[in-house]
Amino acid sequence: MPPIHKEAAGRRQVPRVVIVGAGFGGLAAAQALAGAPVEVTVIDRRNYHLFQPLLYQVATAGLSPADIAWPIRGILRGQDNAAVQLGRVTGIDRERREVLIGQRRVGYDFLILATGARHAYFAHPEWEEVAPGLKKIADATHIRERILMAFERAEAEGCDAEERARLLTFVVVGGGPTGVEMAGAIAELARRALARDFRVIDPATTRIVLIEAGPRLLPAFPESLAAKAKGALESLGVEVCLGSAVSRCDAAGVAVGDARIEARNVIWAAGVMASPAAKWLGADCDRAGRVKVSADFSLPGWPEVFVIGDTAAAVDATGRVLPGVAPVAKQMGRHVADRIRARVEGVKPPAPFRYRDFGNLATIGRKAAVADFGRLQFSGFFAWLLWSLVHVYFLIGLRNRFVVALTWLWNYVTFQRGARLITGGEVEGEESGPASEITAPRGAAISRQPN
Repeated sequence: MPPIHKEAAGRRQVPRVVIVGAGFGGLAAAQALAGAPVEVTVIDRRNYHLFQPLLYQVATAGLSPADIAWPIRGILRGQDNAAVQLGRVTGIDRERREVLIGQRRVGYDFLILATGARHAYFAHPEWEEVAPGLKKIADATHIRERILMAFERAEAEGCDAEERARLLTFVVVGGGPTGVEMAGAIAELARRALARDFRVIDPATTRIVLIEAGPRLLPAFPESLAAKAKGALESLGVEVCLGSAVSRCDAAGVAVGDARIEARNVIWAAGVMASPAAKWLGADCDRAGRVKVSADFSLPGWPEVFVIGDTAAAVDATGRVLPGVAPVAKQMGRHVADRIRARVEGVKPPAPFRYRDFGNLATIGRKAAVADFGRLQFSGFFAWLLWSLVHVYFLIGLRNRFVVALTWLWNYVTFQRGARLITGGEVEGEESGPASEITAPRGAAISRQPN
């Protein structure tokens, strides 16, 4: 296959590779193209790469946002053929091979869409306002403020017993890794880190309810490990409700079947919906909005367009749907980069994609985690230690690795969490306002409203 290039004004023009999204997949693709005879442009609406697996720790005051994020320009600083553009993509012009960023247009010879996913509320988008999910730093800091403000409101003079019970009830919807980790972290925050901080309330009486519509927790793990995770959560005082789907969600709680749980704090960790990439491309997609791609992750009929990560509805050689986890996205990104490099250089393309599953890890709390490596399965302290080491290792930047490791060590020894900051706005007035303040729109100052 001859190498791909263009002639412009009597000189060779280097092929342009545009990557939309600097998550795990997009960043892996960009870095895999280092040294290739292409110009790489990474477009993202934020200027940082986020290590999403630890986002729940920001939401529960275990880490600060800067501990799990790194500027994209800093990551690609040493890559001469890579540039970064900050902007929100609004569409794709396939015919003209251009990415639309508002009125701007960025031309491409190869396009990689790695735009990730957002929350899915199962045809109830109105639930998002009262049951925030966890996909970006703004989500995490918003949830952290809601959690901490709930304790402050419950402590305030004038808060009656019924309202105090609602404020100290936390409902987590979704029994996957995010839901399990979030429920465990809230339990530890309430029963250990905050245990001696209040005088009126006892944080140890906090009620945490984890709701899962399926028959068990952690469906990607073996059933034996899922049962151990359930037991570990229950030992922390978490109520686990299995086979229960949420039928209603509002500012005062959730309905599960015929029962209702009164709670001012609902956190969503169930279901995802792909970004609007399928709409931009006018492509076929599945029910979750993921683009249906070919075996090499290209868009059928458009071999210069690739879709990877949570944005792609992809299967492996056995027909198994590839899970939406970071290792899959990174391997997809590197594979697509290798295919582009081969086409540009006119060499044999790489072998068909084969996902290498290195195992699954999920933590429940202090000294509790589950690890699945196929035939090797274990739980408890050593699984938790391995989980910690793996997550520190995969963080970007030596500074982040050092800070996170030191913070976890301090938290482990002292049972404290140093990121317990409420930054969304000042609270006005001397009396506790109505409970609806806890569900104020994100970014708004929390203030006392008239009754």
